[in-house]
Amino acid sequence: MGVLAEIRRRAADIVGPVLGFCVVGYFAYHSVEGDRGIVAWLRLQEQIHTAQAELEGLQAERVAVARRVALLRSDGLDLDLLEERVRAVLNYARPGEIIVPDRPRPAPR
Repeated sequence: MGVLAEIRRRAADIVGPVLGFCVVGYFAYHSVEGDRGIVAWLRLQEQIHTAQAELEGLQAERVAVARRVALLRSDGLDLDLLEERVRAVLNYARPGEIIVPDRPRPAPR
């Protein structure tokens, strides 16, 4: 019985530190790999940067389109831009002009 008692006493001394180590390991793992851990945070930061770059590109495109639309308004109509749009949309050309296609134009929206 002396050996069994010694094993129980040593096991009782070891159980606390082992459980503590397991709890610390659990929280350490989930702080790095969990849904809200460091890896998820880095992934989210990358998505934010990508979305911001896309937003900046779309805003620049919107400004360019708004500038072209402003030139087509009746109070400040640019006749060259109007002629360009008519030719592109309606496929018009003057008699005697030579047309050199460079690339297919996207369909108007």
